[in-house]
Amino acid sequence: MKLPFSFFLALRYLKPKRTFVSIITLISMAGVMLGVTVLILVISVMTGFDRELRQKVVDWDAHILVGSEDVLHDWRDLTVKIRNTPGVIGTAPYVQGPVIVEFQQQRLAPMIRGIDPDEEEKVVPLKRFIKKGALDLEGESAVLGVELARRLHIDVGDKLTVYSPGNLGQILDGIKELEKTKGQDERKAIDKLREVVLPKELTVTGIFETGHYLHDSEFLLVPLYVGQELYNLGDALHGITVKTDDPYGAERVKREIEKFLQPPEYAQTWIDMNSQFFEAVRLERTVMFFLLFFIVVVAAFGIMNTLITVTVQKTRDIGIMKAIGANIWQIVWVFLGQGVVVGVFGTLTGLGLGMTLIRYRNPVSHWLASTFHIEIFPKQVYQFSEIPAEVVPRDVAIICLSAFVICWIFALIPAYRAARLDPVKALRYE
Repeated sequence: MKLPFSFFLALRYLKPKRTFVSIITLISMAGVMLGVTVLILVISVMTGFDRELRQKVVDWDAHILVGSEDVLHDWRDLTVKIRNTPGVIGTAPYVQGPVIVEFQQQRLAPMIRGIDPDEEEKVVPLKRFIKKGALDLEGESAVLGVELARRLHIDVGDKLTVYSPGNLGQILDGIKELEKTKGQDERKAIDKLREVVLPKELTVTGIFETGHYLHDSEFLLVPLYVGQELYNLGDALHGITVKTDDPYGAERVKREIEKFLQPPEYAQTWIDMNSQFFEAVRLERTVMFFLLFFIVVVAAFGIMNTLITVTVQKTRDIGIMKAIGANIWQIVWVFLGQGVVVGVFGTLTGLGLGMTLIRYRNPVSHWLASTFHIEIFPKQVYQFSEIPAEVVPRDVAIICLSAFVICWIFALIPAYRAARLDPVKALRYE
């Protein structure tokens, strides 16, 4: 196959030789490959992380949360108004707050969420997350997250003891009253205090798994009335959860709901409640792109260094080519072609390696954890049991094209310098 003159010489100069220039060329190509691989891998994982985080939040949390700085007393009338708001699909009452749980001398402090299962299912499809047992919240029962159950070493059918801080004020008042009483009155005060601090014993009827570590390790579902009793709310609630017809249009529905809310009542969308997480992921993704892109820039410096060395070594050849009539752009393409070939091969191999690592990211992660005890994606930190990833063709195209353009620009500088050599000076000492 006949090749253009410039490209033929470019490939000839790239043939492996036992010289330091060949080693630098290989290192430069490996640098481009590594930069493209890491960029594709990290950006895809960060994109997947953002997508999965949003999905897990939407799956578990309501699209809109209506609450109060105190508690909601007249929540039934408010529920009717919310349900009549355009865009609202369903609502559910809830009670939520920290508690202390105990099982076989082990104590943890998770969040309790008191719900009405029938109403909650209209807002959050909890049944699909049940891994063991059932979403049975009849009587004094509880459903735990899989990580919380693992840490407590508890299973379906076991009884869990729950202490709530909701009656802390009563406990303190009881202690003060006990300090002031004597004799028979003291016995009555002790009995009264015992009733106040008496914990709830709940039977575990199910274990759920959402795949989001925070939810699986921090939440305990109980019947709504149990949550109200633990927090001494009577008939009041902590809030109302709302499901809309479009999660990303929740802001519009929130503005409609706010029209009939009275301070200190408020409404928040799922994006408002998690805005710090989403903003942190977006910022980290952008920063990681620019930081890792410098790997490609460093590799491009290697390409430029290689071509500068080659142009010095081939000064005589350049003089001969120009003496027999080669124009400037033919000479430019001889050396620019070398940089382009290195950039193309480095980019393509980086693309292939990056896509392969994304495909097998979780097996590789498990292998590193089991073999070298290196936890590259700890679920306690990132709150996911597996490494998420999403390959966006646009991002991959930007990475590959940017890497190629950078290599091309850095190769053009020494190539143009070589083409400007005076053939007389190039051949004077040959």
